[in-house]
Amino acid sequence: MEKIGIIGSGTWGTALANLLANAGHQVTLCSKFEKDYLALSSTHRHRNLPDTTLNENIIFTYHTKDAVEGQNIIVLAAPSIYIRETAIEIKDMVNKKQILVNVAKGIEDDTFLTMSEVINDVLGDDFIVVSLSGPTHAEEVVKGLPTCITATSKDRGARKYIQKVFSYGQFRVYTNSDPKGVEIAAASKNIIALACGVSDGLGYGDNAKAALITRGLFEITNLGKALGCDLLTFSGLSGVGDIVVTAISNHSRNHNAGFYLGKGYSLEEALAKVGMVVEGINSLKSTKALADSIGIEMPIVNAVYEIVINKKPPLNVVNKLFERQLIGEKVFKS
Repeated sequence: MEKIGIIGSGTWGTALANLLANAGHQVTLCSKFEKDYLALSSTHRHRNLPDTTLNENIIFTYHTKDAVEGQNIIVLAAPSIYIRETAIEIKDMVNKKQILVNVAKGIEDDTFLTMSEVINDVLGDDFIVVSLSGPTHAEEVVKGLPTCITATSKDRGARKYIQKVFSYGQFRVYTNSDPKGVEIAAASKNIIALACGVSDGLGYGDNAKAALITRGLFEITNLGKALGCDLLTFSGLSGVGDIVVTAISNHSRNHNAGFYLGKGYSLEEALAKVGMVVEGINSLKSTKALADSIGIEMPIVNAVYEIVINKKPPLNVVNKLFERQLIGEKVFKS
């Protein structure tokens, strides 16, 4: 049994808490909001996971130190835009014997750092960080439905340790030694999911969505290649696996936000209808800026940027995509 603290009681943090408690670990789940803490502790239900009663052994708190001090593993499950803030908050609480697990997906504005890089930037490179990524909708994981995920870190021992701790039932964990590639894929695929949602909102069919997923994955892989990542990473769970599930599922916040944008709702209206954090919006500016800074063309990402940031009508943006100069199809070979 491991002592595990989870900071962030969104759907993903809560689903992981339930999984790990079911596996027999001692789990402390920290909500940053007293109202949410009181609701969780009194009902053992999450408002956005209403069909599941959570494991009765989960310890709930709204004090961050309860989820940090004395824990073997600390999971950072805050939204990507709050990862630096969270790392700063726990800086004087953590020690180098603890394993930090990042489950946020994003690229930081201005620095272009991935989430594990942000954590190390705050705490120091001698802290061990493992990131988890893959096709894992919280709504399914909390019910124990089957899926696979990747644990990635430069530290071989740490990623294998997290693989063993988090693998339970039909939640299967693989390992990967390319954290940069895994995290670039994790952040960028959310933008492609937004594009697929826009496509559905415009009334397009499966052909359009399949094309967006395929060409979107090429864009992401091309970005990863320029950053020195392993190309094979993008054909794995954090690449193909995550982009497919995020682009097509009704559970996907990114797809649903894109759908409302395609239907003509404003960004503010779309986010309000989704009612939860949409990470593709958070990583859109940084992904585009990163690609532009190193001369990588990402037409689909740019199109989503035009719709979300520049508020261009989706149909006009789609028409411009199809007016681009005709080229040969490029694919990557291992």
